[in-house]
Parts: sequence; structure tokens; C-alpha cells
Amino acid sequence: MNKKSLTEADIRTKFITPALVGPNGDKWNVMTQIREEAYFTKGRVIVRGKTVKRGEAKKADYLLYYKPNLPLAVIEGKDNNHAVGAGMQQALEYAEILDIPFAYSSNGDAFLEHDRTATGGTVTREIPLDQFPTPDELWARYRKAKGYTAEQETVAMQDYFDDGSGRVPHYYQTIAINRTVDAIASGQKRILLVMATGTGKTYTAFQIIWRLWKSKAKKRILFLVDRNILADQTKTNDFKPFGPAMTKITNRTVDKSFEIYLCLYQAVSGTEEAQNIYKQFSPDFFDLIAVDECHRGSADENAAWRQILEYYASATQIGLTATPKETEDVSNIEYFGEPIYTYSLKQGIADGFLAPYKVVRIGLDKDLDGWRPEAGQRDKLGQLIEDREYNDRDFDRNLILERRTAVVAAKVTEFLKATDRFSKTIIFCENIEHAERMRQAMVNANPDLAAANSKYVMRITGDNDEGKAQLDNFIDPEKTYPVIACTSQLMSTGVDAQTCRLIVLDKRISSMTEFKQIIGRGTRIREDYNKLFFTIMDFRRATALFADPNFDGDPVQIYEPRDEDSVVPPDEDSASSVVREEPSDVISDPPGPVPTKYYVNNVEVRVATERVQYLDEHGKLITESLKDYSRKTVRKAYASLDAFLTVWNDAEKKQAILEELAAKGVFLDELAEQVGRDYDAFDLVCHIAFDAPPLTRKERAEKVKKRNVFAKYGDKARAVLDALLQKYADSGITSVESLEILKVDPLTAHGTPVEIVKLFGGRDGYLAAIRDLETALYQEAA
Repeated sequence: MNKKSLTEADIRTKFITPALVGPNGDKWNVMTQIREEAYFTKGRVIVRGKTVKRGEAKKADYLLYYKPNLPLAVIEGKDNNHAVGAGMQQALEYAEILDIPFAYSSNGDAFLEHDRTATGGTVTREIPLDQFPTPDELWARYRKAKGYTAEQETVAMQDYFDDGSGRVPHYYQTIAINRTVDAIASGQKRILLVMATGTGKTYTAFQIIWRLWKSKAKKRILFLVDRNILADQTKTNDFKPFGPAMTKITNRTVDKSFEIYLCLYQAVSGTEEAQNIYKQFSPDFFDLIAVDECHRGSADENAAWRQILEYYASATQIGLTATPKETEDVSNIEYFGEPIYTYSLKQGIADGFLAPYKVVRIGLDKDLDGWRPEAGQRDKLGQLIEDREYNDRDFDRNLILERRTAVVAAKVTEFLKATDRFSKTIIFCENIEHAERMRQAMVNANPDLAAANSKYVMRITGDNDEGKAQLDNFIDPEKTYPVIACTSQLMSTGVDAQTCRLIVLDKRISSMTEFKQIIGRGTRIREDYNKLFFTIMDFRRATALFADPNFDGDPVQIYEPRDEDSVVPPDEDSASSVVREEPSDVISDPPGPVPTKYYVNNVEVRVATERVQYLDEHGKLITESLKDYSRKTVRKAYASLDAFLTVWNDAEKKQAILEELAAKGVFLDELAEQVGRDYDAFDLVCHIAFDAPPLTRKERAEKVKKRNVFAKYGDKARAVLDALLQKYADSGITSVESLEILKVDPLTAHGTPVEIVKLFGGRDGYLAAIRDLETALYQEAA
């Protein structure tokens, strides 16, 4: 056997896998401990126009596990023409992403090891092929590096819950779970987990609690939430396996016979001491407390949440949030410490676990230019309007321009009619009154569907029982109604609207925490419902926060110093942030005289500007046209037309180049809509990127026929090539490269696929003829 002639896959199968399993099959178990070609991301969802594709997912050649969900090693294999360590850089990259202690590279001759747990001595060494460490050997090294006691090792090795469905945590959930369990096993008392909305915080919390509970490291556990729907969803979904050991505290009734308690913090606390029923439990009753959406209250040391946590100070406490709150007055980090793990919105989108978004920014003339009443002008209630210039800080607070609401409703409706009028939509308004006016405006803008079903548009706010009763139906993918929800604060956090495709911002947002939470309502991906991205329609320039360096960055602690605390700069938006974060869904007026509200129904409002932005492959919002973006992207990959032609002509399959461009966001189908459907992908790229005059597919096919380039083939083979040329003229090069083309008309007239291939002397001869055809087609490069 010539080892140098083997492919990478052959090297893995014939050399690496046998070395892992061992000659007697007594080393790594191929069924339970080895995952080969293990994909750990989904591939970014890339959206251009109506085209949606996934970019390339990340995969490791091998992932090795001591036990399920306890990964120990990553291995990257190369063919034998590479050095032993040629795959190490990639192995290390994956090991860092996956939080794996040992990285290896191999070319089938030996292994190169990198020990990420080593703090001194030998970090990298070469290992003979037959001496790869056993699972127990690697676990012993890892255990020693972690400094586990016997008790800590028992907790660290506790199995995850497995319902038999095959569901396993995503890689980032595994990291969050394992780091948290490790930290608690080693005695850490305050832990903060930051995970973007839609990444499964509750499921992650369940697996943490399950492992600690089953290992008896923690016996009585409290899961604290601030919305009743969150407690109910948790009990019936992720926490269901706890069964009879679990209860939800309701009606201010305490039963101390359970082990797992779900609780709405308002249900156990209040303004009166008698309402603080949490004190009916002794301070040391709970071993573990997990606080969901901890940015909402536990960050504030004066909040009722904090009082509960401080009462149970001896318990281990975990804070879970997508948006740690850091202002001059409140701080999650001050209380819980630095996050033990952060999985951001940006990373979730890059990995393909979260949905990307388009942004439609609409500027209304009165918002952009302001409005001043005429001298002596009165509103529709007869009130004299104060003479000053009003702007978007006033609109829908102390000045209501009724036609403005109608224009917003009209634009939202226009978008839905152009896409899907049954797309789940959330419209965020300034306050409850504005939400009701928006509901009426949306009903008037959609009289047909509103008449067909009164729940087509609903106001879902904290003060409206009818609307709140429909919240479960809104978030249920199986339920059609309600379709459009008008809200202000109630739905900004904790509402798992998995199929929401449109988020409308018609409220000023100055708090980064609130902004991230609202955007998070759309980030779920549901491929089974064809929901892969969502759209943000912004009427208030709220999406300017995307440009804020704090958007999706690491949280920075800013708090008001007390006593001898160090001094740090204050947060300019803290005042508005605190007001807007109240879960009551009511924005309070500031102290002092209540301003007069003016209702004006005779001032026309028009759309002044409108533009669409979308995410590039790096997650940055771009506003340039698809043509400009494609030109820049292609030129970044290929410095000149000659460079592109060289790669194109050398490519064994042109489809590979097209897929690579698509992964970078160059979608040729969308470009063809703008440039022309008769052009080949090759001509689209050359024309858009390098200004080369394009030829239609038909023109290229005719030029090949006139040159009689297939004279060396027999009559039957030439007939097949002529048919393939016609197929190229009809549908492009991708169809010609696929052997499946031999199963469709008019190719079937020339025989079965096997018979056609035989006309060229076999498969290799047929593929060589296809390459000849492609060379002839692209001989005309300009």
C-alpha cells in the first residue's frame, strides 16, 4: 500500500481510528466515546433578498468523550503528504471553541499532542501511532489539572439527563453546564451565565440542576422567575423530568415536602412583611437558587429579588441572563461576579443557532424634522397646544399625532402584504395607550383579516386580561391567531415567540439591555416552520444601537461608588434604563407636574426615508446594494479577472466555487434577478465584479457548436454533448456537472446513465468530456 496515495478519509479509516480503538478494541469505544466528522455548529444563515442559505458548518475530524457530554480531546487528521502536526492549528482552534483540554494532529504516522491543561513542562509532544492515551489516562491528567477531590469528581462525572429522544446539548450549552457544575463542585457560591436569547438558558439550567440534584450535591433547589408564563413553561417543558419532586409555589402557600421549587418572585414577596412568605422557609432551606432573567431585578440591591437572595445567602446562587445589567445603580457582576461563560447573540448567529435579521429603517418627516403647532392651535379635545417644537421624544407620550400611527400601521401592513400576512409580528409601542391606538390602526389597515377573525390583531399588555390570555396562543407555532401583537413592555423579555418573523420598533429605546431583549424575540430558528431569519422594522432609529460598541460586547461594570469603592464612569442612559425595565408594563412619569397630553388628528405625516440593511458574513450591518456588496466580496477573494479565470478554469467542479461565494453572501440567483436570467453564473461574476461584458448561456453554447470542438468523439457521444450544451443553455453549468442530468430528458433518449457513460469509455472518460465541454464554454472569457 502506498500511504502517500491515500486520501485523508483513508488515513482516518485505516490508521487513526484503529489506533484509537486499539488492537483488542479495549481503548476508546467507537460507539460511545468517538465521534468522527463531528459537526458542532449549524452554519450561519445568510440572507440576500428572497434567497436564504446556510454557510459552512464547523466540524472536527474526531471528538473523543470520556462520558457523554464530557469531551476530552479533538483530533484533526491529514493525508500522509502532510507533516504529523499539520492539523494542529485547526485542532487548537476547535479545542478553544469547544473548551476541550487535549488537541491532537495526525497524518497516519504518529500523533502530535498539545496539552492545554499544562501550566509548565511539556505542552507539546509527538506520540507513536500505537501509543495514543486511553480514556482513563486522559481523564486522570484532566482530573489532576482540575484538582478534583473524590467528591468533586463524583459531581463532575454525574450523567446528563437523557430522555431517549437523541436530544443532546449544543456545544455551548455543554460548556456552560460543565463549567457551572465544576465551579459549584469546587465551592463557588455565586455564578453568572450570559447566554443570548434563544440559546436555551432554561434547558441549560435544567441540566445543571439535574446533575447537581442526582449527585446529591444539592438537595433543595429554587428556580426564581419574574413572569408567570416563564414558570409554567419551565414546569411543563424543560423541567418536566423532575416529576413529583417538583412544585410551583402558588397562592402564597408553602409546602416544604418538595425538592425542586419553581417560583414567581412576586408570589413570595411584597411590600408588607406578611407578604414575604419566602421567610417561612429557613434561611438555609435551599442549597441552590437559580435566577432566570436576573438582569431584571437581582442586579438592583434595593429590589425585592435581592432581598430574597440575601435572605438565602448560604445557598449557591446562579444568575442567568442574556443581558447582564450594568449601570451606575445596578450590577449583576457586582453581585454574581464575572460571567463564568458568555455565549453572545453575535456568536449564536455566526454559528447558525440563532436567526440573523434584516433591518428596515423608516424615517417619518415629523420624526426627522420635528413639528411646531401654529399660533393658537388646539388639539381635537380643544386644548391649546403649547407653542414649542415637538420631536420623537414627545410623540405618543405627550403629543399624539394620530395620522402618524396610521402611517406606521400602513407601512407594517405593506410589508406583510409583500411577504406573508400571517407572519407572527410584535409591534413595540411607547406605552399601553399607544399600544391600544396601534391595535386600532392595524385593524383599520387590515379590515378583511380583522373581520375574518377578531384575534388577528391584539393588544397584549400587562393591564389587559383578554390580551394576556392569548399570549400562549401567540407564541405557539401551531396556532394561527393572534398574528399581530401590539405591546409596550410585557413581551420584551422571556416570551419564547419562536416563529416571530417581524419586530416593529415604534418606541424610543436607550437601554442596551432592553434593546437586546427586544431583538431576542426574533432570534429563534424554526426550520420546520421555514423560519430562518427575521426582519426589524425601525421607525424610531432604535437600531442605531447596533453601532454601539456595547452591543453584544463583553459587559462592562458601571455602578455608583459607595464608601471606599473604586470610582468608575456613570452610565448616561441609566435613568431611562431603570424606568423602562419595570416589569409592570407601565412607564411612570417623572416626579413633578404631569404634562398635558395633546391629541392631534389633522396633521399629515409622510415617509421621508426608507432603506434596508442586512448582515454580511461577518455579522456586520451593511447598507450597500447587492451588486456593490457582491463586487467588493468577489474582488476581495480574487484580485483580478485573470485570477478568477485561473481558479475557475482549474476547478474540477465549478459548483464548488459558487458555493464558496454563496457562503460569503454572493447569491447569484438574486443577482440574476437584477442583471438577467439568461446569464451564466460565470458571466454574472465577471460582469458584476470585473465589468466584463456578459454573454448569455445560449450565446456561449452556440459559439461552442460553431467551433466543432467535439470532433474527436463518436456520433453518439457527440449527440450526448450536444444535449448537454442545450441543458447548459437552459439552466446553467451546475446542472451539467451533476450525473443526475443523465436521468432527465433529452439525455434519456440516448440511453441509461450507465449506457451513456460507456459511450465515453467509462466514468473517467465521461468526466473528462465534461471538463472539455466546460473549457470550450469558458474559452470566451470576455
